[in-house]
Amino acid sequence: MAQQTRQTRQTRQTRQTRHGRRCRTALALVSTLGTLAGAALTGAAPASGADGDTRRAAATRIAPGVEYRYFDVPASRGTARAHVLDVDLRDPRTAVGLLYPGKVAARSPVSALANGVGAVGGVNGDFFNITETQHPGVEATGAPVGPAIANGRALKAAVPNGQRFGPAMPPGVTTEAVLGVGVDRRARLDRLTLDGELRTRDTRLRLGGLNQYALPVGSVGAFTADWGAVSRVRATCGTDTSRGAPCSTDTHEVTVRHGRVVASADTPGSGPIAGDSTVLVGREAGAQQLRKLSAGDRVQVRHRLVAADSRVPFRFALGGYPVLRDGAPLPGLDATTSAVRTAAGIADGGRRLLLLSLDGSPEFRTGLTIAEVAQTLRGLGAEDGFSLDGGGSSTLVSSTSTLVARAPGADAVTVRNNPSGGVERPVPNGIGVFSRT
Repeated sequence: MAQQTRQTRQTRQTRQTRHGRRCRTALALVSTLGTLAGAALTGAAPASGADGDTRRAAATRIAPGVEYRYFDVPASRGTARAHVLDVDLRDPRTAVGLLYPGKVAARSPVSALANGVGAVGGVNGDFFNITETQHPGVEATGAPVGPAIANGRALKAAVPNGQRFGPAMPPGVTTEAVLGVGVDRRARLDRLTLDGELRTRDTRLRLGGLNQYALPVGSVGAFTADWGAVSRVRATCGTDTSRGAPCSTDTHEVTVRHGRVVASADTPGSGPIAGDSTVLVGREAGAQQLRKLSAGDRVQVRHRLVAADSRVPFRFALGGYPVLRDGAPLPGLDATTSAVRTAAGIADGGRRLLLLSLDGSPEFRTGLTIAEVAQTLRGLGAEDGFSLDGGGSSTLVSSTSTLVARAPGADAVTVRNNPSGGVERPVPNGIGVFSRT
C-alpha cells in the first residue's frame, strides 16, 4: 500500500513537472513574440532597434475586463509594433459590437465612430469599396466587402469573391467569412450567406444581394434605408470574377413601398431610401424580370443572413478572412508581403477577444506578413484569428489600420497606434468595445 502511495506521488510530481515545462514553453513563445509587452496609455519611446531588444511594460486597464498594451515583434522585414485591446467577454460589464456610421455606404474615422456611441476602444473593420478608377464616372460607395450585423440586425450581405478589395484570401475562403459575437457572448468565426427572395403574383425570384456595392451577374439585389444615399450604379459594374469589368448595359430598378411597386427606372438611382421602402436593382436576367413589374403590382421581399456553422444568432458580425483555425495557421497564407495590418484573435473558447493593430509610424511601417500576423495571434493565446483591413504594402502612405482606446477617466478615445500618414482614414465599420460601470 505504501509503495502504491509513493508511486502515485511520483506520478503526480511527474505530471506537474511536465505541466510546468509546457507552461514555460508557452511563456517562452509569448516572450519571443513580445506579447508580454505592454504600455501605459501615454505610450512609450520606440524600441532601440538593438538585436533582441523588445520594449516591455505592464498592461493598462482601461475598463472592467478591458486591457490595452503594445509590444514589438521581430519580423522578416524588421521590427513591427503591435497594439492590442484584450477583451474579457466573461465580464458582464463588457461587450463588443459593430461600429459604423449609421449607413452601409458611408465612412468615418474609427475615433469618431467610437466616440459617437460611447465605446471605450475599438479597431477598424472590413475591407471596402475604396476606389472606382476602372469605372470612370461611377461613384465609389465606401461600402464594406463582407456581411455585417449590428445589434442582431442584418445590414448587408457579401459581394461576389471576384469583386472584393484587399489582399488575396487563403484557398477555400470566401467573402462570406465573418467574425462576430453571438447572443451567448462568445466570439466565433463563421460564414454568413444570404437567404432572400422576392415574390410576385406570377413568380418567385431568389435575391442575389442585400445592400451590396456589387451584385452577381444576372441577379436582383435589395437596397433598404440601411444603404444610405450613395448611388446604386456601382452594384451593376464588374462581374463575379472581375472587379474591373465594364458596368452592365442591361439594368433596371424598381421601388417597392408597403408591398407595391411605386416607381421604376432603367438606370439605378441615388438618394435616401425611405424606411417603408425597398429598392430592387437588377442586372441582365434580373433586370429582365424586374421589367415585367408595373406600378401597383404586389411584391413581397424578404431577406436574412444564415450562419453556416453556428446555431447561435450573432449579436454583431463583420467581414474579413480567417488566418488561424483551431490554433493552426491556414494553408497558403502570404509569407512575403509585409504591411501595416489589423486583425482579431479569439481565445479561451470564445470568451476572450484580442484586437490587434500595427503601428504605422516610419520606424515600424514594414509591418508583418499575413503569416506573421497568424503566428502573433497564436502567441497571444488565440485559437482562431481573423484578418481585417490594413495597408496594402509597406510603402503605403496612408493605412486604415487604427486602434483607439479611452484613458481611464477620459471622455473620449484617442488613437494609439500612429496610423500611416499620421491621420486616420475614414472606414465603413469596425469593432467597438463597450463598458458598463
